[in-house]
Amino acid sequence: MRNRRAALAAMATAASLALTLSACGQNSDGGSKEKSGDTKGATIGIAMPTKSSERWIADGNNVVKNLKSKGYKTKLVFGEDDPDTQVSQIENLITQGVKGLIIAAIDNKSLNNVLQEAADANIPVIAYDRLILGTKNVDYYASFDNTKVGELQAGYIVDKLGLKDGKGPFNIELFAGSNDDNNTKYFFNGAMTVFKPYIDSKKLVVKSGQTQLNQVTTLRWDGATAQRRMDDILTSSYKTGRVDAVLSPYDGISIGVLSALKSDGYGSKSKPLPVITGQDAELASVKSIIAGQQTQTVYKDTRKLADVASTMVDDVLKGKKPQVNDTKTYDNGTKVVPSYLLQPVSVDKSNYEDVLVKGGYYTDAELK
Repeated sequence: MRNRRAALAAMATAASLALTLSACGQNSDGGSKEKSGDTKGATIGIAMPTKSSERWIADGNNVVKNLKSKGYKTKLVFGEDDPDTQVSQIENLITQGVKGLIIAAIDNKSLNNVLQEAADANIPVIAYDRLILGTKNVDYYASFDNTKVGELQAGYIVDKLGLKDGKGPFNIELFAGSNDDNNTKYFFNGAMTVFKPYIDSKKLVVKSGQTQLNQVTTLRWDGATAQRRMDDILTSSYKTGRVDAVLSPYDGISIGVLSALKSDGYGSKSKPLPVITGQDAELASVKSIIAGQQTQTVYKDTRKLADVASTMVDDVLKGKKPQVNDTKTYDNGTKVVPSYLLQPVSVDKSNYEDVLVKGGYYTDAELK
C-alpha cells in the first residue's frame, strides 16, 4: 500500500512539473520566462533617457505606436538624464504590473537591482539602443551597428579632407559620448580604427594631444559641456593654426562644438568651419547641414528600431524566439546579450533629400 501511494505521489509530482514547464518559455540564459498566454491588453513599460533630445521623444512615441498596433497598452516614462530617477520609474512600472520592459538606460550600470526585481516578477527586458551592463537580467538588445557609426563618421572626414589622396597634414579634435553609455566605446573605437594610420603618419594631428577615450568623453552627451571643452581646446592649443575637422559622435555635441568655433571666428571666408560630423539626424542639425555649417550626420532610422524592440517583447511574451543577427558582440560583463543590429547611413548636404525626405523621416517644409 505504501509503495502504491509513493507511486501515485510521484506521478502527481511529474504531472504538476509538466504543467509548470508547459506554462513557461525559456529565456536566453536557459532560465524560464513566464508566458502570458493571451497578451491582448497587457501593458508594456518603456523607459527613455530624457526629453531634452528630440531623438528620445521620437523613439518613445514610435515604440508606443508599434506596441499599440500589436494590441498592447503602454506606460512611457523619461528619466531626464538622472539614473536614480530612471531606477525609481522602472520600480514603479514593475509595481504597476507591466508585462514587459523596453529600457534605454541613462547609466548602463545602475539598473542591476531593479532588473532583478523585474526578473523575480518574470518580466522580460529589452535593452533599447544602449546595452545594460553587469546583469544577466537582460533578455535581448535592439540597436544599430555602433562600430559602423564611428567608421562612417571617420570615413567621411578622411574622404572630405582627401587623406586617401595624400593630402595633409590636417588638424583634428576628437569628441566622444558619455562615459556611462556602452555605445560610446563602439562609436569611438570604430572611428579610431579608421583614423589610426593617418594619425600614425601625422597626416592627422590632434593638437590638444587628447586622443584617449577617457580624455574626450562628454557626460550625458551634453552640448554645453562639449562647447566648454571646445572653448578650452581653442584657447590652449590653437593660438596658431586652425581646426580642420572635428569628430563629433552626436548632433547635440556638434551644436555645442559649432557654437565654440563661431565664437572663435570660424565661419567666415577667411576662416571656414571645419568638417564636423554628428549622429541621429536631429532636425536642428539637418538644417545646419543644409545651411553649410555642420557637415555630416549619421542617420539611424529609429522607426525601424522601435519596430524591432516592440517585436522582440511581443515575441517573448508569446513564447516565440525573437529574431537576432548578432550573438557574439555585445557582452555585458555577465552574458552575451542576443542582439538585432540595424545599419546606419551617412547623410550630408548631397543626399539628405533622398534619404530623409524621400524616406519619410522629414518633410521639405520641416527642413525650411
